[in-house]
Amino acid sequence: MTTVLLVDDQQLQRMGFKMLLDGTPEMTVVGEASGGAEAVRMVEQTRPDVVLMDVRMPGMDGIEATRRITAAGSRSRVLMLTTFDLDEYVYAGLRAGASGFLLKDARPEELIAGIRAVASGDSVVAPSLTRNLMNAYLQHPTPTTHADPRLSVLSEREREVLEAIGQGATNTEIAERFTLTESTVKKHVGRVLAKIGARDRIQAVIFAYDNGLVQPRA
Repeated sequence: MTTVLLVDDQQLQRMGFKMLLDGTPEMTVVGEASGGAEAVRMVEQTRPDVVLMDVRMPGMDGIEATRRITAAGSRSRVLMLTTFDLDEYVYAGLRAGASGFLLKDARPEELIAGIRAVASGDSVVAPSLTRNLMNAYLQHPTPTTHADPRLSVLSEREREVLEAIGQGATNTEIAERFTLTESTVKKHVGRVLAKIGARDRIQAVIFAYDNGLVQPRA
């Protein structure tokens, strides 16, 4: 059973999501919050698998709430909702620790699939869309002035794989680039995520940009 916490300041929006999710097999809503601060408290109380988080809310917004939830080490994964597909708040939310985002007008089946993907540890932001996000909001990158010590624990191949992830490459594309099997690439990706402490590929992309391994296109 996948448990979900709904966070949105609009009651009608929450009602619609609740009806959809409670009517979906193996999925249930364990709570609702109308703001970020309330969401942080309810995550501690209900420990949901997924937090369906609105970006813009009065008081504490979804970005700050996500930052606090992930910083607390919660096992709950955050799926953010936004009105625009290239909203500047989306990148900030991903950087805060969200596992992906969907548009508020996503089809019901897309929302359900997104929640299930995030609950299973995957990201709902496709590699191609990851490229668009990074190129749109990292035109002026600010890589760290000192090499992140986590880079030193990566093997040469793992570093190459991290760079490819940062460029938005899929496992299939990485396999073709380095003449590897997809199963081998999957193992490399898993090791990279573990060594740099990234929860998913999105966090790995941000890590790669922050450390200057990848530069956004002009």
